[in-house]
Amino acid sequence: MLHEFSFAGMLFSPMVVFVPIAFLLYWLTQWLMHKFNLRQWIWKPAWFDLSMLVCYIGLVVWIGGR
Repeated sequence: MLHEFSFAGMLFSPMVVFVPIAFLLYWLTQWLMHKFNLRQWIWKPAWFDLSMLVCYIGLVVWIGGR
């Protein structure tokens, strides 16, 4: 179960940590796809990017929420 954490007397959601980790994974995947020229095979790049970010957020929450 996810619980908020306290820092300097303020409560923060665990998403404050999980979303930047997901963005790093997203950026790494984008960089690798650009390096190996794999973006040309994607039909709708914006939808692919959004779905990949949502999947990474779900993965990070699933792993970090244990």
